[in-house]
Amino acid sequence: MRESRIEAYFVRRVKEAGGLERKFVSPGRRSVTDRICGFPVGRFAFVELKATGEKPRPDQLREHARWRKLGFYVAVIDSYEGVDDFIKEMTK
Repeated sequence: MRESRIEAYFVRRVKEAGGLERKFVSPGRRSVTDRICGFPVGRFAFVELKATGEKPRPDQLREHARWRKLGFYVAVIDSYEGVDDFIKEMTK
């Protein structure tokens, strides 16, 4: 499935779950995650969205590792099921 379809589903599901999401753009910095989002009770995550079966590039993996090292949750999602699992994790 195309990344754009997964991203549209992600945006809709986050809103339905009571969360906020934003497209993440960092001028002058490559490899940032596609989205940042927050949920009630202070749950926050960086989210990389991919077409089904695609994997993050090495430079993206390095950026994910930097955030994880600081204690942040970074999710890589490539399916509707992955979106649903993410929502469950962030709202439990």
